[in-house]
Amino acid sequence: MQKLWFITNPNSGTATRAKCDALEAVFAERGLELVKRTEFPDERLPSAEKLDAAGVDTVVLFAGDGTINAALCALAEWKGDFLILPGGTMNLLAKALHAETDPQKIIHAAHMEKRRMALPFVEAGKHRAFVGLILGPAAAWARAREAMRKGRIGRMLGAVRSAWRRTFDRRGIRVEGAPALGDHYQAVFVFPHLDGLDVAAVDAREWKSIAQLGWDWVTGDWVAAHAVTEARTQELRLGGSKPVMALFDGEPVNLDADAKIVAGKSMERFITTRA
Repeated sequence: MQKLWFITNPNSGTATRAKCDALEAVFAERGLELVKRTEFPDERLPSAEKLDAAGVDTVVLFAGDGTINAALCALAEWKGDFLILPGGTMNLLAKALHAETDPQKIIHAAHMEKRRMALPFVEAGKHRAFVGLILGPAAAWARAREAMRKGRIGRMLGAVRSAWRRTFDRRGIRVEGAPALGDHYQAVFVFPHLDGLDVAAVDAREWKSIAQLGWDWVTGDWVAAHAVTEARTQELRLGGSKPVMALFDGEPVNLDADAKIVAGKSMERFITTRA
C-alpha cells in the first residue's frame, strides 16, 4: 500500500469533502502517494487499465455501500488491493474488515498491514452484492429512500404510498432452490457467506415486518427488518415470467425472469486490520 487512487462520494453517508481532505492529509503524513481522487458519480470510475498505467497498487474507498459496490464491480478483474473505509450509513463491509470505525486510524493501521482477505458476494448475471440482495415488491422502498436523501419530502411520500401498495400485492415474488421457502413472498433477502447464501423471506401477512422494512429503508438501516422464514443454499432461481426488481447493496436493478442467483467469492484483495 504505497500508491493510491481515492474513490469517494460526497453525497453518501459521512463522506464529506472536508473529511476527504483530512484523509488526504493522513495519506501524506504516512508518505503515501495519491495519484487521483474520484468523486463518484459526478466523475467516472477509473478502469483497471488506467490504474495499472498509473502504477496504482491500492484503491481506497470512502463512501456508502452503493458506491463501494459500483467500484468493486467495475474493478472485478483488477489485480490490486482495496482499502474500504466507513463513509456511509451502515458501513457493513468496513466493519467486517476493521475493528476501528475511525477512517484515519484505519489508514494508519493499514499502511504496513500485509493481511488480505476474500469477500463473499451474491451474484446474478453481471450484478454482485457484497452486503446483501433484496428481491421482490418491497424493493420499491428504494425510491422513497432516495427521495428522502435528496430532501424531496413530497416525492418521498408519493414513493412511500407506491411502495406500500406494491409490497402488499398478494402476487409477491417466488424463488426456487431453497427447500424451506414457500411459494410467494413480499421480500426475499439474500446475504452472502463464504459457504453459501443465507436467504430470509418476509410474508406480507406479517405486516409488522413489512412496516419495519419500509421504515428501515427510509431511515437507512435496510438489513434490520425481521424475516419470517430462513434458509441456506448455494443457488436460487427466480420464478415467474416477468422481470423482478432487485436491490444490490441498495442499488436498484431489474433482473430477468428465471435469473440464477449464486454465491461467489473474491480474490484475497481486501486489506483487513482486524486482529
